[in-house]
Amino acid sequence: MNMFKDPHALFDIRGKVAIITGASGALGGMASKLLAGAGAKLILAADKTNEIAEECRQLGAEIGEVMTDISKPHTLELSEKIVEAAVEKFGGLDILVVASGMNDVARIVDMEPDRFEHVMDVNLMISWLMCKAAGKQMLAQGRGGKIVLISSARGSLGHPAGYTAYCASKFAVNGITRALGCEWGKDGININAIAPIVFRSTITDWMFEDTEESREVNENFIKRIPKGRLGEVEDLAGPLLFLVSPASDFYTGQTLHADGGYTSG
Repeated sequence: MNMFKDPHALFDIRGKVAIITGASGALGGMASKLLAGAGAKLILAADKTNEIAEECRQLGAEIGEVMTDISKPHTLELSEKIVEAAVEKFGGLDILVVASGMNDVARIVDMEPDRFEHVMDVNLMISWLMCKAAGKQMLAQGRGGKIVLISSARGSLGHPAGYTAYCASKFAVNGITRALGCEWGKDGININAIAPIVFRSTITDWMFEDTEESREVNENFIKRIPKGRLGEVEDLAGPLLFLVSPASDFYTGQTLHADGGYTSG
């Protein structure tokens, strides 16, 4: 590849096979449409995939769907089923994006252990299980691969409002990213994480409204973000395309903060 003659080739993922978990969410939906528009073949895993699958097909992508039941714990069997769907439909696997996640806010004295465990299951165990299943396939193929996990600014910082479960889960995602960056470096499997600040989604829409409550919550928070605003899901698109493309071949084990400078101060 002559990158100076054709710099766009650095970001070429046409024909690559990608799995996206949490594909019906704000971040997962963005990731699905971004990779679809870039020419990847997609396996979409979510509790509801019809709408996002159709949007991706309209962008010209070949799509496979795996339905998941969010009322049940994610298992290794399900992770292997998702990977098998990619192999059966498209013949292999090149990219994994784990976009599923949640939060449950409560002060530690008020949080029951099962609530803590649920946050850890969704934010941490799904990432670990999907890495295990996808990594096994990528190692067997022998051609490397790209994995992107979703961390958070709270994976580096605490929070006073009752984030012990969320912060712990995202700190751990950063740890998995570093450990597997070391474990898989020689195998050509690149694993990195994106750590956003608050971005617009169905969960956070209220923070973007022009109401007294949202203004009160955001006033001091936004003062601590050098860019002076909350995030949009589109702010994560560039970093994601970089991390799943040949442009990031020398980058692994890293957590990229997409936070408007929040963790710099």
